[in-house]
Amino acid sequence: MPSFAADLAAQRPEEIAIRDENRALTWADVDDVLNRVANGLNTFNLGEMRRVAVFAENCVETALANLGGLIAGASVVPVNFHLTAEEVAYILEDAGVRVLFAGGSTIQRALRAAELAGVPEVITFLPSADHDDGDHEGGTHWQDWLRRQSAEPADERLSPRPNLLYTSGTTGRPKGTELPPTMFAGGNTVAEHLAALGMDPRVEQGVHMVVGPMYHTGPLSGARLLAAGVSSVILGKFDAEKTLAAIEKYRVGNSVMVPTHFVRLLALPEEVRAKYDTSSLIRISHTGAKCPVDVKKAMIEWWGPVFVDAYGASEVGTTCMITSEEWLENPGSVGKAIPPFSAMILDDNNQPLPANEEGRLFFKDATGRGVIYHNDPEKSAAAHIAPGVFTLGEIAYMNEAGYVFITDRFSDMVVSGGVNIYPAEAEQILIEHPAILDVACIGVPHPEMGEELKALAIAHPGADAVDAAVILDWCRQQLSHYKCPRSLDWVEDLGRNTMGKINKRKLRAPFWADAD
Repeated sequence: MPSFAADLAAQRPEEIAIRDENRALTWADVDDVLNRVANGLNTFNLGEMRRVAVFAENCVETALANLGGLIAGASVVPVNFHLTAEEVAYILEDAGVRVLFAGGSTIQRALRAAELAGVPEVITFLPSADHDDGDHEGGTHWQDWLRRQSAEPADERLSPRPNLLYTSGTTGRPKGTELPPTMFAGGNTVAEHLAALGMDPRVEQGVHMVVGPMYHTGPLSGARLLAAGVSSVILGKFDAEKTLAAIEKYRVGNSVMVPTHFVRLLALPEEVRAKYDTSSLIRISHTGAKCPVDVKKAMIEWWGPVFVDAYGASEVGTTCMITSEEWLENPGSVGKAIPPFSAMILDDNNQPLPANEEGRLFFKDATGRGVIYHNDPEKSAAAHIAPGVFTLGEIAYMNEAGYVFITDRFSDMVVSGGVNIYPAEAEQILIEHPAILDVACIGVPHPEMGEELKALAIAHPGADAVDAAVILDWCRQQLSHYKCPRSLDWVEDLGRNTMGKINKRKLRAPFWADAD
């Protein structure tokens, strides 16, 4: 750990650096654990790309495994803890992972995935109220492993490596993308990288609270802020009232949230909302999806102008940003493009459109980088219409002042509760069911999640009638639940054209006609 951690431990020995619902660690504890994690990882053969993965729900150990990997000069792969063993195995193999951390509910799936992918080392933990991991079979136990490692200061002369993040794939396989330069502090050495993290403006904004799953880039930033001397509070599965209680109890200053969090907070009874003091909040970064106007306005009225909307994607980082004050003057906007990006609205022939005219939203990356997918140059190329000019699949317009307003999406991707879902994965499963002749999955409105996945299916003429619930359950047995449709409608036609293509925007239109 950098020298400031030892300084903090000396200056404020009783201060809690990181906590979850079960454990609280001081700066001295964090210094000790991170040194042991980093030193321990460097006893393994991490391969040319030095890849380690973390497959676990939110807890102290998840954060320290992620951050310890960074300090070890490893490229950490955060894995969605909802995935099946087979889905995880694909990621491990594609990334070239050599060490896998797993905790709690993921342990058995992790062991199976490591076996399938040939990952030689699995380190497991069971979050609990004390420091004893308890009894569980397989892998190397976290506490046992830590005890065997050196607590000497980790070697900070190694080169820092960005995370490799995986997003659901449009063809049924997730694709990896390195944390882009706009979200990675860089530096030639780990020491330089950790010093650069200290320049983050959130360092001066008090305690950081993690409310989203740490396989997403936003919540992962909580672990990086810890390296900059910012105390962190890690929450597990989202609970609206527990979130308010944590803000008051720990005097939380900043966090990252998605619109679904706002909807659930606003759904609390007024008397519950009034019980808690949220005056400590300085900045809430809102990301994941466009927020409904009435929801954003209600949150600003409740918590004040503390919200900063960061619109973008894991592949490129934040492309547009807007403060609460700007948003109140331009309600519904996701903000103006920020360097190195510039926004443009193009027609179907890739020609620029005038202000306030709806078209496809593209961004130009002044660095020329654009979107890069791991092990997939063809998909990287397909994301661009010119070098460094890419789209995130949205329909939008831009006003005279340069504020971007998202109106629809021309890509198939569904954003449910801030999580990207690609319909092709569920479609490839559903089409194998003997009762289904053809199928398309689309995003439809959902009051809390923003949208959810719905299947539209044509029944096979020769098949017996099957209840939709049975087919949905069958899908969940083969695919992570969050990737599966929540409903299925039987239809007569999907509107395929002569080339076999489906206009999903047209299929979505009736469901969104009365939605905000």
